[in-house]
Amino acid sequence: MKPKVYITRKLPDQVITQIRERFEVKMWEEEETPVTYEVLENEIQEVDGLLCLLTETVDESLIKKAKNLKIIANMAVGFNNIDLESATKHGIMVTNTPGVLTETTADLTFALLMATARRLIEASYYLENGDWKTWSPMQLTGQDIHGATLGIIGLGRIGEALVKRAKGFDMKVIYYNRSRKAEQEKKLGITYKSFENVLKESDFICLMVPYTPDTINLIGENELSLMKKNAILINTARGGIVDEDALYHALENKEIWGAGLDVFEKEPVPLDHPLLALPNVVSLPHIGSASIATRLKMADLAITNLIAGLQGDTPPNLLNKL
Repeated sequence: MKPKVYITRKLPDQVITQIRERFEVKMWEEEETPVTYEVLENEIQEVDGLLCLLTETVDESLIKKAKNLKIIANMAVGFNNIDLESATKHGIMVTNTPGVLTETTADLTFALLMATARRLIEASYYLENGDWKTWSPMQLTGQDIHGATLGIIGLGRIGEALVKRAKGFDMKVIYYNRSRKAEQEKKLGITYKSFENVLKESDFICLMVPYTPDTINLIGENELSLMKKNAILINTARGGIVDEDALYHALENKEIWGAGLDVFEKEPVPLDHPLLALPNVVSLPHIGSASIATRLKMADLAITNLIAGLQGDTPPNLLNKL
């Protein structure tokens, strides 16, 4: 009998053909709507493998219902949607899909930085709403990107890729990371600073840290108060890293100049969220890795992990040792 696999979102045929040949596959057939927790509770009971997204909460209660589950393949870099400790306790492998989305997410991060600095979305609405009546010297003026100081909090692969884009704009790049990276400093021409000094000295601050207990509300009222009045905060990492109430008040009171957000604490973000009403916020629906090629690579890597785990091999991106 073939092992059973459940996929929590409809994926293109071209990426699931390889597992249909090996396993008995059942898939949630909606592309835009996530599987409900109740459906997942039922489906997880008999399957050997689960391929899921960040939209699925795989908690201890769900894991306890799994009788045969051997691997949870998360189609994302982050894995805070999965109770890793519980999975490990129950002998279930957990994998993610790092690496393949590095360049695409760096592209989006820099695009969001530029859109926020130059008020592109606001300007587009200004034109479409018929507000463009004449040219005036200070109309829709934004912040220069070239020659500015970019501060990166968390110098991982995406952070390093972002440095390369910033260098094309002659930006000075400073960074803070939990462990200093002397080799990258020399290679990329960047400078290490303390967390507080990165906040104080940067014109643009890009958050590149994972979501962990240590990074919840990493940027709060105190951190925002250290930033320049003209500072722009960019978050393409994870919601919850920024205290959204504190950010709203800092933006509303012009304590910082603007923010570009691809992620929110609650997703999808409620349409009545105060941050969405501010003109100095550019908000996106978590599209950091959303290029066609990258999403297909992510799906393919998740499936590679799944196949390895179900065939008794060590998956290439195993997160927990059993």
